[in-house]
Amino acid sequence: MSISPLLSRLLPFLRWPAPSRATLTADLVAGLTVVLLVVPQSLAYAQLAGVPAVYGLYAAFIPSVVGALFGSSVWLSTGPVALTSLLTAASVVQLAHPGTEQFFASVTLLALLSGVFQVLMGVFKAGILLNLLSRPVLSGFINAAAVVITLSQLPTLLGIHPEQTGSIVKDTFYLVLNLPTLHPASTLLGLLSVGILLGLKRYAPKVPGVLVMVVIMTVVSERMDFGQGGGQIIGDIPKGLPDLIWPISDWHVAFTLIPAAFVIALVSFMEAMSSCKVMAIKTRTGWDENQELIGQGLAKIVAAFCHSMPVSGSFSRSALNLASGARSGYSSVFGGICILLVLLYFTPLLYHLPKPALAAMIVMAVMNLIDFSSLKRAWAASRDDGLAALITLGATLLLAPNIQLGILIGISFSLAAFIYRRMFPKISIFSIGDAGELLEVTAASPAHEANTVMVLRFDAALIFANASFFEDAVRKIEHEHRRVQRIIVLATGINLLDASAVEMLKTLVMHLKENGIELAFVDAKQHFLDVAERTGLIQSISSDNFYPSLQAALGVLK
Repeated sequence: MSISPLLSRLLPFLRWPAPSRATLTADLVAGLTVVLLVVPQSLAYAQLAGVPAVYGLYAAFIPSVVGALFGSSVWLSTGPVALTSLLTAASVVQLAHPGTEQFFASVTLLALLSGVFQVLMGVFKAGILLNLLSRPVLSGFINAAAVVITLSQLPTLLGIHPEQTGSIVKDTFYLVLNLPTLHPASTLLGLLSVGILLGLKRYAPKVPGVLVMVVIMTVVSERMDFGQGGGQIIGDIPKGLPDLIWPISDWHVAFTLIPAAFVIALVSFMEAMSSCKVMAIKTRTGWDENQELIGQGLAKIVAAFCHSMPVSGSFSRSALNLASGARSGYSSVFGGICILLVLLYFTPLLYHLPKPALAAMIVMAVMNLIDFSSLKRAWAASRDDGLAALITLGATLLLAPNIQLGILIGISFSLAAFIYRRMFPKISIFSIGDAGELLEVTAASPAHEANTVMVLRFDAALIFANASFFEDAVRKIEHEHRRVQRIIVLATGINLLDASAVEMLKTLVMHLKENGIELAFVDAKQHFLDVAERTGLIQSISSDNFYPSLQAALGVLK
């Protein structure tokens, strides 16, 4: 049965292939496999976000199913992730003290707002806004966030309770000063957890290391009575389904969280988008970024109404979902059913899970995010990109826990650099050699003042932002070369001409003609010629001054 385009967009899960026993079996196995990873990760990322452990399980339940039903990638696994959890805690800690009901309410409100942003971007096909977050800025932020996450988990990993000031430098300093007060049992379990994860990753990579570590640590914690001995454990996790709530309790707080919600919408979707791109390449299938924005946004909104926190697509769980043989989004549906069973019957098994083990899991997960070589590559590609990455890295570290401000600063610098490059694009000036060749004019190789023909190459769109820059370059040629009679513009790189540039050219051509100088254009693009024709610019310049090639323009002078 054919599906209308509108219905297909509203209900994308209708495009899933018809299930069979074989595909359902594969999806069930994949769903169970992912759940073995998502349960401990959900608890860990809830700890990172500063909310009760059950919030993590709620986030892995209904939101994961909604993300699969309304997204475009059937392999994307939605739920709690490290960066989004850190951004959540950093955004809310300025409004409410961690551990309070106001803090928890603000977290769910943040999920709603960031979800609304994503849905609106998807509905209005504004996925292009994601280009505001350049790869160098994202690399700088991810590296800084990984460092912040690691340092934030060290107190729990070691069982230390230093003074918290909010400054990463001061908190690290106080952490070092309080090393003598570490809790030996917490340190032992924390380091043992790291050792298990590292060992299994190296010697048994196919074994679910996180699950094995969690089971071992929970048993060890129970046997040694870790919680009664001063150690931190997960404790009681409420059984049952999440209560449905109305997330907005304070409109003033909602307006305050809007900038943070926009940042989370961008960053979390960049995570999801990276996963979708990789899986699309591996499976040779397509995906729709605007539909995925809607799916991820709806997952966040559902999370808000289910008493949970912002979610996103997880790269590690999505890769595991694909590698486990998932055939469709039913794998996420089966995974959600498994989380439901955990919430209904198995939460008591998690009571003795030590928090140092969760801290170890978080640290090991974010260590994979650290890639300082990406900063070097950004610098090698462009100094502006390198500066954007370094500024984002530095700002995020210095402004922690307000790390969302770090990425906003990075975006602002990146956009400012972009605008600056458009205002002052590369302009090259040449003289004509004896054999008709172009000789670039530089400080070391100035053109002879007696030259009657000069050539200017402009490599950018000619628009309001740089029209005066172009005019200044032409007037500079006029002033420095008193005998010049013709200025030829190599227009190959001019792919856009706006009204401001047209008026500038009309005035400039008139001025040059009054001084006996002709302005000619070579290899102008069709858009340039169309605009010149519609605005009368071509009459001002004269159609005889447009040439298909430099050789043709120079041939007229012979």
